[in-house]
Amino acid sequence: MTAIDHAARRDRLAAALAAAGTAALLVTRAEHVRWLTGFTGSNAALLLDASGAAAIATDSRYTTQVADQAPGLRCVTARDCPPALLADYRDGSAWPGRAGDPGGPARVGFEADWLSFAAAGALREAAAGLGLEPTRGLVEDLRLVKEPAELDLLRRAAAVAVGAYRDLLAAGGIAAGRTEREVAADLEHRMRLRGADRPSFDTIVASGPNSALPHHGAADRVLARGDLVTIDFGALVDGYCSDMTRTTVVGGAEAADDFAREIHSVVLRAQLAGLAAARPGTGLREVDAACREVIAAAGWGEYFVHSTGHGIGVDVHEPPFAATRGRGALAEGMTLTIEPGVYVPGRGGVRIEDTVIITSGESENLVDLPKTL
Repeated sequence: MTAIDHAARRDRLAAALAAAGTAALLVTRAEHVRWLTGFTGSNAALLLDASGAAAIATDSRYTTQVADQAPGLRCVTARDCPPALLADYRDGSAWPGRAGDPGGPARVGFEADWLSFAAAGALREAAAGLGLEPTRGLVEDLRLVKEPAELDLLRRAAAVAVGAYRDLLAAGGIAAGRTEREVAADLEHRMRLRGADRPSFDTIVASGPNSALPHHGAADRVLARGDLVTIDFGALVDGYCSDMTRTTVVGGAEAADDFAREIHSVVLRAQLAGLAAARPGTGLREVDAACREVIAAAGWGEYFVHSTGHGIGVDVHEPPFAATRGRGALAEGMTLTIEPGVYVPGRGGVRIEDTVIITSGESENLVDLPKTL
């Protein structure tokens, strides 16, 4: 597997800071600290200067771990990491370009989307003498196009989930008499056995009328023959997520009624149209429209109630977003789910979801699973 170059990521972020005229960025979101350093501890923050100098802060529980996972980074040991880094930066003695001007009015950004109002207030107190300012999307923009090492991890995460679902099917795990909760627990257990750190989100098992609820969850309803069952699931492997959905019928296709067969056929055609549209240069609204037009033409348009898809990486939902108000276009190296659905209240619903990597030719589909009832 290709190694991740965390220092190169920090260099790219430092260049973005310099271009924006921001002296430094205080990174407090755990997933972003990990993305930029490799450190996986539960308490940490990173301060990166536009010159490329950086320091990580964590508490004494992680002294050995941070040295192993983020070698070469200077570490500030503190329980309350963000204020400690700001004080270190304000002092300036360990920062190139700051030593001659300690306490100067440097503009230090913070991740406004990932900080509570109360925490932001505490940062302002700690940043006395510095120009603290909110920033948005600096790290997310760098994550939009995936590196080869990230694509390898996404393939692994998808393979774990795919294998677990195949195991579930082979064991007859989607059967009359089982509860939604039992099916979800069974699938999650199988993902862990195959190497998942945990599910990448709470598994959805929505049966019968519950399948009309896009984000139902998994409850105590008992599956019955002829039920539509929508299962939306994914595995987290080494910090990267997978996401996929299949809809089946308890008892197989022969147990499906006309309603189930019709909406499944419509959603499948829409999903295939979305997959065909997912190419470099295609607008995100166009990908959404490719799915939506098929469903609308079949007379079910009002029952497609969410967007077509989203990117996936360290977050299970991240840019880009294929939606009616989606912005921009796909580029090689991006990821995207294609997941149209039809949800008819009181009757049931169908969703089919794959995750693709956008490539120069046909997009690479990470979900090798059948799409039949």
